[in-house]
Amino acid sequence: MKPLRKEDINQKVFDLYDDYAHNKIDRRQFVEKLSLYAIGGLTVSSLLSFITPNYLDNLVVKPDDPNLDSKYVEYPSPKGGGSIKGLLSMPNDTKGKLPGIVVVHENRGLNPYIEDVGRRAALEGFITIAPDALSPLGGYPGNDDEGRAMQSKRDRNEMLEDFIAAFDYLKSHENCDGNIGVVGFCFGGWISNMMAVRLPELKAAVPFYGGQPSAEDAAKIKAPLMLQYAGLDTRVNAGWPAYEETLKANNIEYKAFVYPDVNHGFHNNSTPRFDKEAADLAWSRTIEFFKEKLK
Repeated sequence: MKPLRKEDINQKVFDLYDDYAHNKIDRRQFVEKLSLYAIGGLTVSSLLSFITPNYLDNLVVKPDDPNLDSKYVEYPSPKGGGSIKGLLSMPNDTKGKLPGIVVVHENRGLNPYIEDVGRRAALEGFITIAPDALSPLGGYPGNDDEGRAMQSKRDRNEMLEDFIAAFDYLKSHENCDGNIGVVGFCFGGWISNMMAVRLPELKAAVPFYGGQPSAEDAAKIKAPLMLQYAGLDTRVNAGWPAYEETLKANNIEYKAFVYPDVNHGFHNNSTPRFDKEAADLAWSRTIEFFKEKLK
């Protein structure tokens, strides 16, 4: 049997996966509904295998990249108790202080894809920290299904405090010049928006397909924003018009990009929702934005 391609898959399969990945249906319901699309030689197991993240074969920057100093660190959790583990990365030929970026994971903890994003950003000349909000529960468990279940046990506003604490960690780091931005994906996109609300000293925020703050909160934003949306992501995009109206009304600096015909999660190169053209363009815009606002 020929390998599956994204083009062979009904869009409703991706929509189903989105519902499953965001805890709108459980695994039993997901598999049950998926069976409706197991036709024409496709099986449920082949669809599941195809749509499940494949992290290790899709790393862009390996953990032992010789150009990076990348290691795990810990800092206190203000709300979750104990400490938060995060991957701290910077170029290994650092001379002087660097601007910083907080990299915020999706709704499943610090998986290999987000660690990879932290390393990618560091290679561009930043010091980055990618925290794991699951640390108080033992940390990312090694697979996304368990990670989602674990993260659902934590209050999202408490996790927001943990990512704000990551900002403080970077700000006081000896290799950081204090100019700090944030980039986040899905849940991390919401965190990025909310860090812009909460931190007037934040220099830039780039939410990828992130939930929007309330109009009252959005009016408090001081940081320049770059907002990245997926054209097929009707769930998240529904909140964008009202958000944009508030940004305009309060003269908040922003750029917004909607990438047509791509799914929520299009930047994540470990799943078939990945769209290379849109992901490369969105990432190049992100790095250019950070270089403009943080350096």
